[in-house]
Amino acid sequence: MEGSIPNRTLPQWMSVTGQPLELGLDSSFRGQCLSRGSYEKLNQLGEGTYGVVFRARDVATSKVVALKQVRISAEERQNGVPITALREISILRSLKHNNIINVIDVAVGEHAMDEVYMIMEYAEQDLATMLDELRVRFTMSQVKCLFRQLLESLDYLHRNEIIHRDVKMQNILLTAKGVLKLADFGMARAYKPRPLTPGVCTIWYRAPELLLGTKYYTPSVDLWSAGLVLAELLQSSPCLTGDTPIEQLSLIVKLLGSPTSGDLAALSAMGCPELIKWRRESLSSGRADNMERKFLAETSAETVNFLQGFLKWDPNARWTAGEALGIGKTRYAAMSETWWKESPRAVDKELLPTYPEVRNADTVLGMGDGGKLEMEIERGITRKAQGNEGRGYIFDFGDQSALQRPAKRPRAR
Repeated sequence: MEGSIPNRTLPQWMSVTGQPLELGLDSSFRGQCLSRGSYEKLNQLGEGTYGVVFRARDVATSKVVALKQVRISAEERQNGVPITALREISILRSLKHNNIINVIDVAVGEHAMDEVYMIMEYAEQDLATMLDELRVRFTMSQVKCLFRQLLESLDYLHRNEIIHRDVKMQNILLTAKGVLKLADFGMARAYKPRPLTPGVCTIWYRAPELLLGTKYYTPSVDLWSAGLVLAELLQSSPCLTGDTPIEQLSLIVKLLGSPTSGDLAALSAMGCPELIKWRRESLSSGRADNMERKFLAETSAETVNFLQGFLKWDPNARWTAGEALGIGKTRYAAMSETWWKESPRAVDKELLPTYPEVRNADTVLGMGDGGKLEMEIERGITRKAQGNEGRGYIFDFGDQSALQRPAKRPRAR
């Protein structure tokens, strides 16, 4: 069958070091392999730094799953499964949370481990597609519902000493039941106070200390990224879209204002190697904070205050995920709780609307001449539907009834 995973003969154990590696994968690494044709590939969903993701069907049960084929270079084929894949698999198998994508199984090739597939639960949407192609405009109650679930996933990760390091709209999935799933753990690492790679996280969501090259960062980089996700949900478009670290830093200055002497001291203490050069050549001092000007017209003062808790130059001043959820008795937790209690409150996830699966438009809806969807949808239906919380398909493809794509979102690099 075209697109099916071939029959595999799996070793009893494997690792890049040649030593046994316990990953808790009883049905794949340690046990019977997937039979020929167990999963049929349906269509490609996305492509990231470390692999290609497909929508697939379990032939025996007809259950739809996500199938991630891990990238393996020619050099890596000689040495076994890439360490990046082993890390992602081991981290995901160690995590059990409703808002973190679940790995169901793993399959590997029999010839020098030339193929590795991660079988994961399927989520119908990702937030980037919803904004870019469906042009969804979330209500405040929907934003709160989604963002609370994201924070709960990050709080769980950080309490278990894991940094995701690539929180962005493309990696935030949503099921048809309204459950948010944080995905793509290819850059995730167990956190310990030690040097880490600075060139992580997609540049639009990269924290200032990473842009300035520090190797001594903390889980607060995930909270910076989460803050920009919140900003994007609020304004229905990416907030900071620089192409280079210097350009991204300039955009941050325009939004937050120039870093204070205390901010600069905190960044200097983190050993940011690019800080001195940036201050000398690019930093404009005295720039004012534009957060209220950018967001207050469409949101409340409490929303702006809440957003500012994530977008801080000083990593130590950012809220933790727990504080942002209102957990604990800290001043920050009390401040964030005010936002959650402000009307409108978060809608129950079961009441989030259902949206068409445009990633599968060719197989689910059918494509017409020139790739246009064979349907005409009146503009304004999104606004009408979102005025009444509940289930239902929401369409808004514009006058041409075609999927409109914005500028391509960057990958982590």
